[in-house]
Amino acid sequence: MANPFRIAHGSRTEQPTLIVELSTVSMTTRISGYGEAPMTSYYGLDSAECTRVLTDLAPAFAQKKDLPESMESFLEEVAPDLHPFLRCALDVALEDLRARVQGVPLRHLWRGKTSMDSPDRYGEAKLRQTPTCYTIGLAPVEEMVRKLKAFPWPIYKIKLGAGDDDLAIIRALRKHTEAPFYVDANTGWTAEQTIALSHELKALGVVFIEQPLKTDDLTGQKEVFQHSALPIIADESCQTEVDVDRCARYFHGINIKVVKCGGLTPARRMIARAREQGLKVMAGCMTESSVGISGIAQLLPELDYADMDGAMLITNDPARGVTFDPVTGYAIYPDRPGIGVELIA
Repeated sequence: MANPFRIAHGSRTEQPTLIVELSTVSMTTRISGYGEAPMTSYYGLDSAECTRVLTDLAPAFAQKKDLPESMESFLEEVAPDLHPFLRCALDVALEDLRARVQGVPLRHLWRGKTSMDSPDRYGEAKLRQTPTCYTIGLAPVEEMVRKLKAFPWPIYKIKLGAGDDDLAIIRALRKHTEAPFYVDANTGWTAEQTIALSHELKALGVVFIEQPLKTDDLTGQKEVFQHSALPIIADESCQTEVDVDRCARYFHGINIKVVKCGGLTPARRMIARAREQGLKVMAGCMTESSVGISGIAQLLPELDYADMDGAMLITNDPARGVTFDPVTGYAIYPDRPGIGVELIA
């Protein structure tokens, strides 16, 4: 990590991760797709064990004459209980590989594009441009101000929820930027706090509040949903597809983490269902490198909000891929097929 990263649950200075490669041979040329599973400690993930599990699946892939039509259906046959983070890495790698074999960016393959050579730069001008925020982790307020000033960005996510000085933090940061703020309490507030703070935060240029309450406080969440001055976005309360309909009764939007739901394939179904329920949609990250971020960034045209700063928070990125314009926050896609990533380590 470029700086110690603190949220309401704790702090870390590094983020182990696992990069997954799927390869095929097309016309004697080896083509590879990549995915990523961050080895997040509070999910009980261990790199050595996860590597062993994935390596044991290699023979099942080798027996396939063609690419699986769906990673989900393939895993149902060979590893139905595989951890969602590993399912995600394999799902993204397969989607990346499929697009690379066809020679097109993944987000355009989803939309029926068949060539890298469209006259309007692969149709980017026709796609929704959703900026990503940059996260300021919890710290003493002076440190948070220093981080904000050291990293000018058009939108910030501010981590709160660990103390009674949350409003003072936002007031202090607001003195140094006019950029909109997203606030993430990481389940650290009560319903009464959230409702009271929402009015002050709205006046200070906060756009929404992410997951203020514990996931089991549904009574409090209903109160917040009805009385908050700001939209409330579900994060910890929205892990997988089955959570979307329930969240529509308690939240104004959802934050989708592709590693938690099992990949881009289920994430896109969650987006579609959220739209049917009238929810705003955000996609976030778990401090992935450019491999994971480049995969998530394929969803940007389908989103209202984005938190894809993982690769900006680390010092030793093992790949090159999607980056973000520091003035607009918009994605800059590489001139490469698939998710556009290439390993450098």
